[in-house]
Amino acid sequence: MKKLSLILIMAVASFSSYAQSTFKEDVDVLQSVYGKSKGDLVKQYMNLSDAQSAAFSKVYDNYEIERNTLGQAKFQLINDYAANYATLTDEKADQLAKATLKNHIDYEKLYSKTYGQAKKAIGAINAAKFIQLEVYLQTIIKAEILESIPFIGELDKTKLH
Repeated sequence: MKKLSLILIMAVASFSSYAQSTFKEDVDVLQSVYGKSKGDLVKQYMNLSDAQSAAFSKVYDNYEIERNTLGQAKFQLINDYAANYATLTDEKADQLAKATLKNHIDYEKLYSKTYGQAKKAIGAINAAKFIQLEVYLQTIIKAEILESIPFIGELDKTKLH
């Protein structure tokens, strides 16, 4: 029983300190996973000619500005969840769930918009290649985040055992 209590205390302390810290930027998560900057990963994977690279550069820069804004909103939602985890109410859970769903939809809209712009700049195959890479990278980021935060009520269940 003492061992379980110690595990629970450590889990709560770990999550609390995590909640108090600011989440890393998306690209920092990728750099910690791959040891490379996101720009380097994209450039290496895309393997575009100099002319294609120049045409894609503006599309990518605009994409990154919008993606960064969405990423910051995502991390604010996670921090909000972490700060309210212990006292989560129906109202707060509803607010967080709706905002999270909107954030996911906004990412999908950004992918679609960027695909259209990239297709004009570098062709459909390369545009699809970029979107495929981006969705993959965002999936890795989501997995890293999800591994770090408890599900609603998860810590409460460990108190019962």
